[in-house]
Amino acid sequence: MRLSLWVILGGVKLITKDLPINEEIKAREVRLIDVDGTQIGIVPFKEALRIAAERELDLVGVAMQARPPVCRIMDFGKYKYEMSKRDREARKKQRVISVKEIKMRPSIEEHDFQVKARNISRFLSDGDKVKVTLIFRGREIIHPHIGEKLLQRLAEEVASIAVVERPPKLEGRNMIMILAPRPDRERRSNVAEDQDAPGSS
Repeated sequence: MRLSLWVILGGVKLITKDLPINEEIKAREVRLIDVDGTQIGIVPFKEALRIAAERELDLVGVAMQARPPVCRIMDFGKYKYEMSKRDREARKKQRVISVKEIKMRPSIEEHDFQVKARNISRFLSDGDKVKVTLIFRGREIIHPHIGEKLLQRLAEEVASIAVVERPPKLEGRNMIMILAPRPDRERRSNVAEDQDAPGSS
């Protein structure tokens, strides 16, 4: 069985992988670290294993490249449980942010404008960013201020849940604006989720 963990030794933080435990450790002597992080010193491997066994804990090789290898006494089962619990919490809170695109024309009718605004609000509420692309055709391109005014109006429509991450900018025959969820709204959403979680009071 192998273990991955952060080891703090002498004020230096090390990332270690594939660490041996107990009889998997192949060394004649080791530098032994107690469960509370204090150094016991250099002892024969069998002595280190005996000390760990007496405390009903595991001996974990945390720096096998050192001479002598560094081993630490710890509760391996408890560590695995805590790491598993931490990973589950991290996955639960992890949010994948995607970018949705909404396309419009400068001559869009009011009803269609409101439909687009509602769709954008829904995407933002789900935590996604929205790329709004205003497409100019023919002679519409000679009036970019009309498109900019339209996009600004759209930003105002969703201002309560969104911030303008990228102001309207003309790129070729398209004008693009990017909206992102408000950070304060995301924090409130996370708080609400935590309060709704089972076991919360």
